[in-house]
Amino acid sequence: MTDFEIKITDENFSGIVEKSDKPVLVDFYADWCGPCQMLSPIISRIAQDRDDIIVGKVNVDDNPLLTAKFGIMSIPMVAVFKNGEIKAQKVGYCDREEIEDMLV
Repeated sequence: MTDFEIKITDENFSGIVEKSDKPVLVDFYADWCGPCQMLSPIISRIAQDRDDIIVGKVNVDDNPLLTAKFGIMSIPMVAVFKNGEIKAQKVGYCDREEIEDMLV
């Protein structure tokens, strides 16, 4: 995780995601997940390049409440939240273009 990404937890999710006036791109991941590791640099680059969104990461192993709340069964799972609700999501590895398309 870079300085451009926010660590999102069970405790701070509401304040960061649900109350944000910007779209929030959230990467649900685990440290042991190979596809998650492949996706991580793409998420980091988006976080660096875009100041019109918030980019956060949720470690599913450390945040069981969020994992259960959103029914995360497979990772990586990337979701775009607007006004606190999921507006787009994709499970599995995806490239930058696919993620950018979700942000439109």
